[in-house]
Amino acid sequence: MTEHHASAVSKKANRLAGERSPYLLQHAHNPVDWHPWGDEALQLAKEKDVPIFLSIGYSSCHWCHVMAEESFEDEEVASLLNEHFICVKVDREERPDIDAVYMSAAQLMSGTGGWPLTVILTPDGRPFFAATYLPKHSRQGMTGLTTIIPLISQLWNDRRGEVIDASEKVAKAVRTVTQPTPAGAVGIESLMECYDRLVKSYDPRHGGFGRTPKFPTPHRLTFLLRYWKRTGEPNALEMVRRTLREMRRGGIFDQLGGGFHRYSTDRSWTVPHFEKMLYDQALLLMAYVEGWQATGDGEFKSTALEIIDYVLERLTSPEDGFYSAEDADIEGVEGKYYLWSEGELSSFLDAEEMAAVRRAFGVTAEGNIEVGEGERSNVLRLDGEMSELSETVRRKMLDRRRQRQEPFMDDKIMADWNGLAIAGLAKAYGAWRQPRHRDAARRAAAFVLDNMMNEKGRHHVFRDGAAGGPAFLDDHAFLAWGLLELYFADPDPRWLDASLGLAERMLSDFADPEGGFFQTSNGGELMGRVKEVYDGAVPSGNSVALTVLLTLHAITGREDLFRAAERSEGALSGAVVRSPDAHAQFLNAVDLRLGPMVEITLTGSREEVEPFLAEIGRTFMPHRAIVHASGDERIRSLSPLARDRDATTAAAHVCRERTCLPPARDAPSLGRLLKDQSSSNAAAMAPSSAR
Repeated sequence: MTEHHASAVSKKANRLAGERSPYLLQHAHNPVDWHPWGDEALQLAKEKDVPIFLSIGYSSCHWCHVMAEESFEDEEVASLLNEHFICVKVDREERPDIDAVYMSAAQLMSGTGGWPLTVILTPDGRPFFAATYLPKHSRQGMTGLTTIIPLISQLWNDRRGEVIDASEKVAKAVRTVTQPTPAGAVGIESLMECYDRLVKSYDPRHGGFGRTPKFPTPHRLTFLLRYWKRTGEPNALEMVRRTLREMRRGGIFDQLGGGFHRYSTDRSWTVPHFEKMLYDQALLLMAYVEGWQATGDGEFKSTALEIIDYVLERLTSPEDGFYSAEDADIEGVEGKYYLWSEGELSSFLDAEEMAAVRRAFGVTAEGNIEVGEGERSNVLRLDGEMSELSETVRRKMLDRRRQRQEPFMDDKIMADWNGLAIAGLAKAYGAWRQPRHRDAARRAAAFVLDNMMNEKGRHHVFRDGAAGGPAFLDDHAFLAWGLLELYFADPDPRWLDASLGLAERMLSDFADPEGGFFQTSNGGELMGRVKEVYDGAVPSGNSVALTVLLTLHAITGREDLFRAAERSEGALSGAVVRSPDAHAQFLNAVDLRLGPMVEITLTGSREEVEPFLAEIGRTFMPHRAIVHASGDERIRSLSPLARDRDATTAAAHVCRERTCLPPARDAPSLGRLLKDQSSSNAAAMAPSSAR
């Protein structure tokens, strides 16, 4: 139970009381007779001959809370739902497979999607009605639940044949849209088309893409960095530079506590939806690290470090994994924890301090956000320079904020999002060699491998001391990616070995023989196995799997990995060619395949290779494979790059396009060599790998 559900609730617990998910537990005392997803709920619907009311959301979703307070805690609505349906609640983060299928159905039926997702199903699970947020009573063009429920019940009872026929057509359409079509290998033309589309949707004043709402989409930024690297196009770099800078200065960034909110409701990144998601921190961390590598901009480095500080201070569990999210709402007010009125600030800051806060954060008496009828407040955005604000003032504000009720923490640990966080921390450690970043990534990797993804079992979620739930493609692909990045920055053979093991599991349990990967490892899903390729708020598992396969091929030389990557790219290419800007992470993998790949083999002791690793980390080099030929037999067996090397002599051996350069004996020599390789990349638009 959280503050969102503290009033007007039944004391009697429903069937969600025994669940693990914090989101489901938030609804465990609703008067709605909720069931968790499963065979029991479907069987009961068949026995009672009633439809299923499926509600999908997540714990930090603002409008999920609004719908819960208006309707699911309301006795009148609950009575209607319990009378006419079997009601099922799903946490989309815990069961992304269920969410993906019914979100596809909702988009087909209504043309829109989002959360809370409301879908009405036949007892065998086929959808025939879909919507997102629904109010209790009809208003402002939205039909209310109290109107919809009797209408759907009447439709089910009086026109059953039409409903069944419609649901079968929707199920068939879902099976079609969740199976991407092939269009052959994706070429340089799709990279160019993606760039052109991003230019057209780019906001030159505020950065980012589109108007409102505006999402960070960090994989679009990392795509543009790779496009700049390949072509030398200065506008691609400028689009990244402005977007990273404007987001950092906007209200979407927590100017006091660090970390990014979910997205902005306006063009200028000022007023966000205030939930904080682990995946946003991880993906934006990678974008800011790469932005710093490409530009040397100190603001990008400081932003990345603040993201890390937030993750380590707020989202790190006692077990060393990372929690999923912090909520947006406090006492029914979205963002209340982060907002400041001029009156409150002046109650504990003196006149000089208030003047500094006004200059730095643009605080005014009028405010920039409405928080209630006739009441306004301020979202902090960096209108001046942070240097104008003394650390004493910032500390005073933080101390005052900590006296407020803190946002609800969704404390489930998910393997896939932890994989992204490990990748982000590893990239940061590679760039700046701060031991605390390495140690956090090591501990998280060890925790997930030892407790969630091991030979005894593979699980998506860990909470309350135990792992549970099936593991999905994303868990394997994202964790494998994180472990590869960790190996490149911290070359312990364990990370490479584990990443390869996860890739082999992807191939054995999730691969379609025709190419690409299914989201689930088993068959028998109600509307078929889903292959996701769209890169939304989080990249698709297929996009990351393609990246992993290509990188592991470069390290191991294993042709089976490359052939699997070729099949995957070909099988999924239709959607990518049609809409390249919606598949930016997939195109990052295509860019990797186009090469040229730079293979760096380091020799010498762990201490002796450290200066080389620091030099590599300062360079934006997206096409790289790094191996430490330490003499370890496992590394020799995994990578031909590590064989036939004198592991006792400190050196960096660089090869590009099957051509090896003279060894660099010290870090400055390696830096000059990498700079030469980097400058030659932009010379050609055409693929330069031998493949």
